[in-house]
Amino acid sequence: MMCGEDEISSAILLRLSYNQLHISPAKSVSLCRTDTRDSISPRIGLTAGKLPILVLYTAVTLINSCNLKNLSKIPRELRKTFLNYLKELWRNVWAQMLLIDIVDCSQGRYYFSNLRTNHLAESIFRLSIDLDQNPIACIFELVKKSMFGPSNSDFEQFMLCYWEDSPCLLRNHLQTSNDHEDIFNPLVQSLNCKGTVDSLLSSILCNLVSCPPICSDEFDILVFLEEVRDKLGCPMIYGQDIRVIKAVEEIYVLKQGSLKKEVHFFKQCMNSFISGPKLIDAVAIQQCKEAHREGYTISLRGMEFRSEYISAIADSLAALFGQPSVGANLYLTPPQSQGLARHYDDHCVFVCQLLGTKKWTVFSRPTVQLPRLYEPLDCILRSEDDCVESKHMQFLLSEGDILYIPRGCPHEACTVTDNSVSTADDGSTGFSLHLTLGVEVEPPFEWEGFAHVALHCWNHNHKRSPDPSSLMGTLNFISVYMLHVAIRLIGDHDPKFRKACMVAAIPLHSLDLNRKMFSYVINKIDRESRYLEVFNRVQAAIGNNEDIWKQMKWIQHLFLLGEMNDEIEWNYSLTEFRDYISYRHMEVEDAFVQLKSKFCRDISFEDACQSFNKVLEKYKKTRKQYMSGMLSLHCT
Repeated sequence: MMCGEDEISSAILLRLSYNQLHISPAKSVSLCRTDTRDSISPRIGLTAGKLPILVLYTAVTLINSCNLKNLSKIPRELRKTFLNYLKELWRNVWAQMLLIDIVDCSQGRYYFSNLRTNHLAESIFRLSIDLDQNPIACIFELVKKSMFGPSNSDFEQFMLCYWEDSPCLLRNHLQTSNDHEDIFNPLVQSLNCKGTVDSLLSSILCNLVSCPPICSDEFDILVFLEEVRDKLGCPMIYGQDIRVIKAVEEIYVLKQGSLKKEVHFFKQCMNSFISGPKLIDAVAIQQCKEAHREGYTISLRGMEFRSEYISAIADSLAALFGQPSVGANLYLTPPQSQGLARHYDDHCVFVCQLLGTKKWTVFSRPTVQLPRLYEPLDCILRSEDDCVESKHMQFLLSEGDILYIPRGCPHEACTVTDNSVSTADDGSTGFSLHLTLGVEVEPPFEWEGFAHVALHCWNHNHKRSPDPSSLMGTLNFISVYMLHVAIRLIGDHDPKFRKACMVAAIPLHSLDLNRKMFSYVINKIDRESRYLEVFNRVQAAIGNNEDIWKQMKWIQHLFLLGEMNDEIEWNYSLTEFRDYISYRHMEVEDAFVQLKSKFCRDISFEDACQSFNKVLEKYKKTRKQYMSGMLSLHCT
């Protein structure tokens, strides 16, 4: 029988209240496996009795079947109380999962139901989605001062001289201040840094849950949960959450050193489609320690979802640059070792040295074009001849230093050891621990993306024909479509179109610069958007069986911001598109030219900014929900 919304909410309230009265904190927990599915999500057993585990399973099932509206009806305090209970249960469950301590389900001491670890993880995730649980206060100003300097002019100077252009070493501006002013001090203090490297690795790895990747333009967190439901809350997965690598063997001799290749300690994991994903359990953690002693770097992804301190720093940096999110990775490199081979990233990176020292070599970008996010990176070997002749800089990072590396700049790093100081056998001296903060400029948040948003905004506000099925409506639709393609074509060769749009950056220090850039973009569109080039591009795409809409499909989400009923059909056949243009060639060309001229003449910077900020908030909302859920699963 299907329940109404109020009935579902009432049922949840009754179940949660009953749990609070009848289930004491579960200190004795056990896991069991009965089939292959249990290898990732085993069943949970309690010693509290059969009724409590059944009631708990019912409550979890109800929570996991609710939409966000129903979840919001649960009183906040009751939700927090029950969430705290689930987290305490999760800590005990996680300890068993990590140790692979699995018992026979028939053991009489434990009572089992169909409650699995992924069910429990999903309930914790769902109850955390809109609860602001991060106890760390906003540290926006502290992050800005610590990374760029105490005055606003310091950040502006960085933006004008270095951002997306050249590397820059940012010394620790608060090195002589109190510990509470150091943005990285709480993170370092939370780690077991005073013992051996083995103890440091244990303090880091033993508490990390797998963070399944979420699509960059996913706006429904429940769709994501449905997709990852079976493996939510499992231990880290090799290749997705963690890599254990080192750069070895000269494969190309250069004038400025040797290019190396990366090798993985867990070689068999790179063929996971054959052997299945490798889960990082207690045994694998011991193997990671062994790998580190053999010169391998431990690389951890998604640290902004695993640490409240890193999450707060990443959020502040994202606001500073006007982006929906900032990624964070952690690298532990043994003495006299190199983890990653020379490479370049499709995003800008801030390298934050937490412990030890590391030497970096950064080459100038071999081309003026900035690499786009998610586009295939050129093989580094193809650009090595350019690197040989290009300028390069070396930086030695000490604790507290920060190195900025723009996207597209090849770089590599290695630990260095003072020969006058002996290195301990366990690697407890001479190692390096650094955090990278990656500012990923996604397609909607480049200046090209701003142009697409501006076009959508203008077309929405100034459309002449309300009926998209009429001839004028169809011509308008086709013309808008073609102008989006024309903007994309300009972005393919104009470096400024690929730069990060800073319209939403805090503080709004560069409003005049943003206006100037907007004028440049619109003038470029007016001068260089040519009907024939777009038509030829469509023809070439048909001949090459290429999807030219692929990089622009995010634009369809713009229609979710308004109340328009005439959404673009992004599955529109290119052949049909070409044939329609050919059939009404003169009419389409005239409509395109008129629409382009009107758009470039009438578009308002303020209106475009308003729509742009709506897009940004839509992206940020889902990221925040994901981050809140994953941080709750890292309560261990």
